[in-house]
Amino acid sequence: MIVTVENHQINCEEGTTLYDLSRRFQVNYPYPVIVARVNGQIQELYHKVKEGSQIEFCTIQDSDGNRAYIRGLSMLLVKAVNKELKREEYEQVVIHFCLDSGYFCQITGKAVLDQEMLDRIEKRMRSYVEMDIPFQKRVIRTRDAKQLFDSLNMRAKSKLMEYRRNSRMTVYDLGNFTDYYYGAMPYSTSILSYFELKLFEDGFVFVAPKRQEPTTMPEFRPSIKQYKTMQMANEWHNKLQVSTVGELNEAVVRGKMQELMLTQEALHEKRIGDIAVEIAEKGCRIITIAGPSSSGKTTFSYRLSTQLKTLGLTPYPIALDDYFVNRVDTPKDEDGRFDYECLEAIDIKQFNADLTALLVGKPVQLPTYNFITGNREYDKPVLQLGDSDILVIEGIHGLNDKLTYAIPQEDKFKIYISALTTLNLDIHNRIPTSEARLIRRIIRDARTRGNSAQKTISMWDSVRKGEQENIFPFQEQADAMFNSALIYELAAMKLYADPVLFQVPRESKEYAEAQRLLKFLDYFIPIDPHDVPLNSILREFIGGGILLN
Repeated sequence: MIVTVENHQINCEEGTTLYDLSRRFQVNYPYPVIVARVNGQIQELYHKVKEGSQIEFCTIQDSDGNRAYIRGLSMLLVKAVNKELKREEYEQVVIHFCLDSGYFCQITGKAVLDQEMLDRIEKRMRSYVEMDIPFQKRVIRTRDAKQLFDSLNMRAKSKLMEYRRNSRMTVYDLGNFTDYYYGAMPYSTSILSYFELKLFEDGFVFVAPKRQEPTTMPEFRPSIKQYKTMQMANEWHNKLQVSTVGELNEAVVRGKMQELMLTQEALHEKRIGDIAVEIAEKGCRIITIAGPSSSGKTTFSYRLSTQLKTLGLTPYPIALDDYFVNRVDTPKDEDGRFDYECLEAIDIKQFNADLTALLVGKPVQLPTYNFITGNREYDKPVLQLGDSDILVIEGIHGLNDKLTYAIPQEDKFKIYISALTTLNLDIHNRIPTSEARLIRRIIRDARTRGNSAQKTISMWDSVRKGEQENIFPFQEQADAMFNSALIYELAAMKLYADPVLFQVPRESKEYAEAQRLLKFLDYFIPIDPHDVPLNSILREFIGGGILLN
C-alpha cells in the first residue's frame, strides 16, 4: 500500500505500524520520534498504517511530542511511587502545576518525603527507562474504568469518568500498572531518559528538558511569587471543594454553579482590593500592569481603578501603545516584519520624560499613536496630576525597569497578571496554564476581530515566544501577582469555543490542535454563560460585560 510520509510517497506492507515507519525515517530527525500526526490527527506509534495516509512524525521539539513526553514521565513517576512506597504509607501522587522547567507534585498520606525517598523514586524511574517497557493502550467500558480507579483509590479519576458520555474509554498499562492519561503516550519508556527529581517546598518537582534543548537538563529556577500565587489558587479550590474537572462537573449537576461563580468572583475582588490597599499604603504614583496574552489585563485595570477610587485615589490610564516610535523607525524581526513587541519599538526616552514631568506636577500633553499613518499625534487634553492622582500603565514591558528607568523605585508598583489555572482533569492530568488563555484568545479574536480559530492557533507559537522573551523573565520583579483564572471559565467558554474550533479545515496544519482542544473541552459539562457576572474578567473574552464595549 502507498502512504505519504513527510511529503514523500512510499510503499509499505500490510500490517506496518507507525513505529516501523518511524525507524525508517528516524535518520531525518535530530531527536527520537515520539508520536505521529496522521491525516491531521495525533496517533501513537503502535497504530497500523492505513492506505493513503498522510503521515508526519513528532519529536520532543514539537508541541504534541513534548506533551506526550511529559505524560509519559508522569505515568513513569506514578508507577515508581506505587512500587517504592507501601499502600499504607501514601494515599496518592498529585501532579499540580508547571513551575519553571518543572512540575510541582505532592505525595499525600503518612509518608514523609525526604531526599532519600526521592532518590529511591528517581532510581526506580531510571530502571524502568532501561527496561524499555512499552506503554500499552486498552479500550474498556467506562463503568469498568470507574470501578477500576475506585479500587485503586484514584477518586478524582473515577469522578471524571462519571460524567463521560462515551460508553468506552482508553486506559494505559505500563507493565502491571494501569492509569488513565489524556492524550497520546510514547511508544515505550526508553525514550524518557531526560528528567530529574528535586525537593521543593512541601513537595517536589520533576524537571523535564525544554523543547529547544531536549538533551540538556535546564536549571530549575522557580518564581517563588508565582508558586505562592498558584498555591493560593489551590487553597481557594480546596475551600470550594472543586480542584478537578470531575468535581466541577458534579457542582454543575447539583446546581451549585451560581454560588461557585459568585464566591470565585468575590475572591477575585478581595484580591484586587488587597492590591489596591498595598498601593495606597506605599504611596506609589505609577502602576504598571503586564502579563501574557489573554490574561484579562484590561478588565483587571478597570477593576483595580475602581478599588483605588474607594481609597480616595484618582487613577489615570496611559496606553503604552501610544508611545510607539514612528513606523519608519520601528525595528523589524528576523522575517522583516515590524516588531511592535520589542522594547525598542517604544520611545522610552519620551515616555520617561513625560512621566517625570507628571510626577512633579507639570502639565503634559500625552501622545496618541495613529496605527493608520504610523505616526504619533498630539490631540489629547493636557494632563496635570493632583496630589491624589495616580497613573495606571498597561503594557507588555510593564515589569521591565528599562521601560521606566528614570522613575524612582519607590514611585513604582508593578503588577504581574496571568491566568494560572490550577484546576486539573484529575490528579495525574494537569491542565497547562496556557490552555485557558489560548481558548480565551480564540473566542475573543473571533468575536472582536473576525479572526478564525485557525488564524489564532497559527499565531500562538509566535505569541508564546514573545511572552518568553519580554514578560516571563521579569515576573519575579513584580510587587504583586494576580491570578485571573476562574475555576468555572472552561465550562462557560465551551459553548463559544466549540463552533469556531469545528470550522478549522481538516487539511490545515492547525487541524490537529483544534481537534485536541475540542477533545479537551468535551470533558466539561457546559454552563449557561449568561450567568457569568457582568464585571467578570471572563466578559473580556465572551462579551456582554459592563466594563468594556
